Amino acid sequence: MREFIDKVVLVTGAGKGLGRALAEAFAAQGARVAANDVTPINLDETIRRIQVDGGQVKDYVFDVAKKMPIQAMIGQILDDWGRIDVLVNNAGVQPHMPLLDMDEWDWHRTLDVNLSGPFFAIQSVGRVMRQQGGGVIVNIAASAGCAQDLKDCSAYVASKMGLVGLTRAAALELAPYHIRVNAVCPGEIQAGAAPAYPEGESLIRKRLQDTPPGIPGAPQDVVGLALFLCSAAAAGLTGQVINVEAGGTAD
Repeated sequence: MREFIDKVVLVTGAGKGLGRALAEAFAAQGARVAANDVTPINLDETIRRIQVDGGQVKDYVFDVAKKMPIQAMIGQILDDWGRIDVLVNNAGVQPHMPLLDMDEWDWHRTLDVNLSGPFFAIQSVGRVMRQQGGGVIVNIAASAGCAQDLKDCSAYVASKMGLVGLTRAAALELAPYHIRVNAVCPGEIQAGAAPAYPEGESLIRKRLQDTPPGIPGAPQDVVGLALFLCSAAAAGLTGQVINVEAGGTAD
């Protein structure tokens, strides 16, 4: 069943890794994918892969760290597609350096891309969805165990934990407009692995409970959860923050 036929889905950071897998997955389910990235070369490969499989996709090369480029992108998407049904805030940066050595530029760039960008996207797309009568937003954050596992990533951890709080606050504020907002929180997953999409709602629903740290996860879990949360089957879910852990064994 192609869940997202004729739905317009905006995926930020769709040029590689998890973002590309998300864009491909929504296209495979019939969505019209607005694929965003700041790097045209990476985005070209995403577009090629989706089109080879017969999917509908257009590229939008914008830096989503600032409000004006986000608004320009949304205006272009509306000109091209006429609406936005789903927003997936996936774009992110992860500088690796000790907290005591981090300069101001790296700190602010990380917060701009990972936290301010999603805020401005939620705000701008939320206004569109309000006029449409509803929509779905999924934020790709990070698991609670992330702070323990990632050394020299203080800015990244701070931004992703902030995104968790933003998800919960936005879910409350946007609920009256029939806009659902949830977060999928990967631990350390294998970036770029070939996605698989488990059939059956029951497997995805298991991830709606807090996953104990250390339970192995995989890219298909993240993609599958995003698909589920944006589907009609998850119509009653908003404000959920769902961990997908990886690497290690359960206690």
